[in-house]
Amino acid sequence: MNLLLLTKLNLKKSRPAGSSVVNSNKGERTYLIGGNWKCNGTLAENEALISTFNEAGPIPDNVEVAICCTYVHLPQLLATLREDIAVGAQDCAVYEKPGAYTGEVSAAQLKDLGCVWVIIGHSERREGFGMAGEPAELCAKKCKVAVDAGLKVMFAIGEKKEEREAGTTMAVCASQLEPLAKVLTAADWDNIAIAYEPVWAIGTGLTATPEMAQETHEAIRKWVADNVGADIAKKLRIQYGGSMKGANAQELLAQPDIDGGLIGGASLQADFFNVVNGVPK
Repeated sequence: MNLLLLTKLNLKKSRPAGSSVVNSNKGERTYLIGGNWKCNGTLAENEALISTFNEAGPIPDNVEVAICCTYVHLPQLLATLREDIAVGAQDCAVYEKPGAYTGEVSAAQLKDLGCVWVIIGHSERREGFGMAGEPAELCAKKCKVAVDAGLKVMFAIGEKKEEREAGTTMAVCASQLEPLAKVLTAADWDNIAIAYEPVWAIGTGLTATPEMAQETHEAIRKWVADNVGADIAKKLRIQYGGSMKGANAQELLAQPDIDGGLIGGASLQADFFNVVNGVPK
């Protein structure tokens, strides 16, 4: 079975359909709940989690759900995860065309495989894992390449603890958004979600209060309105990331400018569906 999962050419045909349930609270933006599995999972562990998600019941019809996994596990999810959960990658190459880029995976290859989403600009990649991190300009260029290849992008931004304490949260976010605004067209923004992830809250158990998160989300939307366009800002989905889980999702998602979440640890558990079902009813 594992060999079949890894070699299957027509990946989508075996995926269970999933189902939706009507949610009367339909605002101007559909909620986006993304799971970031990071560098976790084996084929066996994923099989168990996928089974849990496939049996988790219907997804509210005002929610879009996606799981972003490692490159090596993309075929497994594309073959077996329910169809109403989109599959995405956690990064892509900055190069537009194939070539001599050992170890890289292009946006076009991800699209060809069947991916819908890709995460760009996560703080862990910006920081660099002990190597040179990815500067804002590189993240912006990757985003443009991904959109041009037909992918949707969850573009992550956020400040460190010392920057929050210094009162420069929005200045940091703006510095990460400015290169993006320079390379995207107005049409490109239809395929972008901004994932605000305060770095100090990622994987730490710390979470911005709903009021803190809303304040920053509102400021991000205002920045986009002022620097890109009011119509784009109104439609733009801004996710919150940073230890969101079932226990706090409902209060966070009730905020007017929080349009979903980019979920780390909780996306590796059944609790992920508590987040999905935490959208306002």
